[in-house]
Amino acid sequence: MFARLCVLLLVVGLTACAATVRPAPVHEELTEPYRFDSGDKLRITVFDQPGLNQVYMVDQAGYVTFPLVGPVAARGATSQDLARQLARKLESGYLKHPDVSVEVDTYRPIFVMGEIKNAGQYNYVAGMTVQNAVAIAGGFTPRAIISDADITRQLNGQVMSGRVPLTDPIRPGDTINIRERFF
Repeated sequence: MFARLCVLLLVVGLTACAATVRPAPVHEELTEPYRFDSGDKLRITVFDQPGLNQVYMVDQAGYVTFPLVGPVAARGATSQDLARQLARKLESGYLKHPDVSVEVDTYRPIFVMGEIKNAGQYNYVAGMTVQNAVAIAGGFTPRAIISDADITRQLNGQVMSGRVPLTDPIRPGDTINIRERFF
């Protein structure tokens, strides 16, 4: 009877661990086009209009304030979405057939915390993995679990968390938590 109970507890424990690794919504979001949010700095170019070409920041409310047209919603938009919005607004009374380009100049920061040497806010670099973020933050402490990490990410207005391997890519704005091992 004791052996059966031990096996049952082992199976339940392993099942619980397997269920927390790489949740689908957190991982599927990596294949989607990048969507802007607060803290992103965007290089907006309106061809043949040098006075409008500069870097604009997405504010806390999720807007970019653009000359002539005022605030434009950027949160959740892709580069193509925002370029179309700006072109439409510029075309309605300011420019004929504006050609607008939007690209990320600086991504919003990532946050690394937990069992690492230098917890804090760090600049995101395209293609970054959890392991890269840990390395930038000074590496693991001796008490760190070094097999995986917890990521918290905002997806479609909802905050999602999941456990991922260290080789998983991260996104701008992610919070990475390295857990402490107990033995």
